[in-house]
Amino acid sequence: MKSFLGKFIERFVEGLLFISGTVTTLAVVLIVLFLFREGWGLFNETPIEKGDVIAINKNNTVRKLTGEDVKNIFDGKITNWNEVGGKKDSIILFRLNDIGNYFTDEELGDTLQFIPQRLNELVNKTSGIIAYFPEKYVDKKFDGRLLPFDKLTLKKILTGKEWFPTAQPAAQIGVMPLILGTLWVSLFAIAIALPFGLATAIYIAEIADDRVGKILKPVIELLAGIPSVVYGFFGLIVIVPLVQKIFNLPVGETALSGSIVLAIMALPTIITISEDAIRNTPRAMKEASLALGATHWQTISKIIIPYSISGISAATILGIGRAIGETMAVLMVTGNAAVIPHTILEPVRTIPATIAAELGEAAHGSLHYKALFALGCILFVITLLINVTVDMISARKKYNRK
Repeated sequence: MKSFLGKFIERFVEGLLFISGTVTTLAVVLIVLFLFREGWGLFNETPIEKGDVIAINKNNTVRKLTGEDVKNIFDGKITNWNEVGGKKDSIILFRLNDIGNYFTDEELGDTLQFIPQRLNELVNKTSGIIAYFPEKYVDKKFDGRLLPFDKLTLKKILTGKEWFPTAQPAAQIGVMPLILGTLWVSLFAIAIALPFGLATAIYIAEIADDRVGKILKPVIELLAGIPSVVYGFFGLIVIVPLVQKIFNLPVGETALSGSIVLAIMALPTIITISEDAIRNTPRAMKEASLALGATHWQTISKIIIPYSISGISAATILGIGRAIGETMAVLMVTGNAAVIPHTILEPVRTIPATIAAELGEAAHGSLHYKALFALGCILFVITLLINVTVDMISARKKYNRK
């Protein structure tokens, strides 16, 4: 009876573990699929928000404009049609709320029912006009020409230098500044955190006596539980003014400030995992090295570190993941400027900070909404590539050691 009950309990526990693992795996896969499904919808869109059109006079020789051209025209940077391949003629901007400057209330109708006809008249008689208005006001006998726009492509999005997804009439979906900002902050953070973290892990595991180790390790692990917003406040009050003063900058909210804060946040993870990996080095290997005449430092560098490289790599991957995915602290100390950085002493904006700051304001299904999900897909791919690269480097070092 006991044997049967024991087998039943064992099978039951195995079933629970199988179900738990299956559900967890499916949840992760479904989340990733949802992310890419929402983000992929961006590539079926044009820079012009769905439901709006841009019209020009039928005699205008310009056949096509890019989203950047439209933005520059409505920003006043392009003022003549010959600058975009047309005839020499001044550009006249028109938005729907300007219609009162051209027609009286009687001409528009009591319920604005005559707006399509009036728009048709205005575009037909104004040679240099470029009109932006909702598609529902296009008259059935519209005499102007509606400009076509190419759909957004992966190349345009990745190489675009402006991130302004709410710009009207043409949104600018260029993620290059956000990708560079994310990489600059994250990679510099790991470059700062990894040497300090590894050195601390070696000290606790191999050099410090037991009393010091028992004090340091709980304190370091406690740092991992501090909310990121607290690190953000610390960075804003201490790190930002310090960076501004040392480098004599107009503002201290820079990529360097973000890197330092992220390095501090990644240290507990790197130290804890690296220290555990170092302690797992077999005692026999260390004693054999010392017996052959190697010093303690030679044993650490030639035996302990190579043996525990897989654990150190795992610590590095988790540290990078913490740095790349961090939101609140980075948002508070990096300046939140979506511009391409040329030095680490300039304000930047990262992908997670952009998603956190803008997703609450993006209308569901809008171009802005889809662009933010596309950013999430890009962040996922960047993290995956970095993790695979670190794993490959670690595997190669392990193979060469053998």
